[in-house]
Amino acid sequence: MDDATFLIARRKSLYWRIHFWAALIASPFALVATLTGMLYVFTPQIETRLYQHLDHVAPQVSMLPLDAAVAAAERAAPRGWTVQNVVPPFQQDDAVQVAFAPPGGAQDEHAGHGMPVKARPAFGLPAQAIVVYVNPYDARVLGSLASSERFGNWAKKLHSRLLQNDGWRWMIELAASWLMVMLVTGVVLWWPRGAQSGLPKRGARGRNGWRQWHAFLGVALGLVSLVILTTGLTWSQQAGGRIRALRDVSGQAPPSVPRGLHSTEEGAPLDWQDAWQVARSHAPAIAVQLTAPASQDDVWRATMADRSQPTLRFDLQFDAYSGKPLYYAGWEAQTAFGKATAIGIPFHRGEFGWWNQALLLVFGASVLFSLVSGWVMFFKRRLPGSLGLPRLLPGAWSSPSALAWLAAVLMCALMPLLLVSGAMLVLLELILARASRRRWAAR
Repeated sequence: MDDATFLIARRKSLYWRIHFWAALIASPFALVATLTGMLYVFTPQIETRLYQHLDHVAPQVSMLPLDAAVAAAERAAPRGWTVQNVVPPFQQDDAVQVAFAPPGGAQDEHAGHGMPVKARPAFGLPAQAIVVYVNPYDARVLGSLASSERFGNWAKKLHSRLLQNDGWRWMIELAASWLMVMLVTGVVLWWPRGAQSGLPKRGARGRNGWRQWHAFLGVALGLVSLVILTTGLTWSQQAGGRIRALRDVSGQAPPSVPRGLHSTEEGAPLDWQDAWQVARSHAPAIAVQLTAPASQDDVWRATMADRSQPTLRFDLQFDAYSGKPLYYAGWEAQTAFGKATAIGIPFHRGEFGWWNQALLLVFGASVLFSLVSGWVMFFKRRLPGSLGLPRLLPGAWSSPSALAWLAAVLMCALMPLLLVSGAMLVLLELILARASRRRWAAR
């Protein structure tokens, strides 16, 4: 074996070892994340069956002013709770949605992917919020529902936090970090060399057949995996903070609202119906979410209430008396990073329709196959009484190229949990190497 061939063999043995450790760490969490994610994909269908009586009404000739619906919702809401925002009907059969926050209620950080309040559109509802649903034609209250109890929000929390508080989000982040390592090392191990083919061979059986399909499916859906993992990491606690810091340093921060915007007290203030008309005259054709001024000199705020059409994204602030626009930022004002996340995050959640849901279901099934096939191969390879670790060739740890080391450094810099757990793994490898040398010396 010449030096070049031996170098490739050493690198391959190292990547196999890292791939194994990544699978060992990530598999339990990846299994949970995949199953809960596949459940979340069905959110539109499940919510249609559960909340048809709240979300939709029978269309009639004309709607009452929006203020009538808001007033009806205020009478039905708990005493002392304040209106957080209102989503007027976009289609003729839509109900009015009025969100209420408890006294001192705080924004749900995860709903806005951990971004600072001033930098994010108000997509999320406050923690412990309730939504009152009102018929826009007769101002009849259809019912109310705690935001946390709505299936989509419940399934989202199950997927991202296992129904726990933010203190448990690190588990999913750890899994996503090592799944990224699995993806990179898997592609490197699969990459065809010479006469090798990356396609599964017909008639392959046993562990070889499992290995070929394991590698092929992992790489075939690699782009989807990259999008899912990257968008998931953007709203994680540790890696998300690093990614946003890098975004801001590189000039890719979202457009910022000018400071000091205020209303000029001239004439009567706009009511909800007036504000809705102003928002509709400036906003694209999409459902609107309205937030009222918090004080006499504050401004009205309007943003999109539907994330399934990211190119219609907008943020509007206008005078509370004259309705004059004071700030507007549409899709064209977003940075490349902002546009990528505005598309990637709804894709991650399956919000682009049936094709998006179908693709995510195929992706989830392939992840489950990869996890199962990986463990099947492990138990087929593992000798009785051994740990079953992939064998490292001498000099394997010094074999990676400078580009590989640079990639590893960048990944650890962006994913702090990968850095910490990776350091612990290196320590474990040193302990295993020392124990191995002792066994050989004792023979």
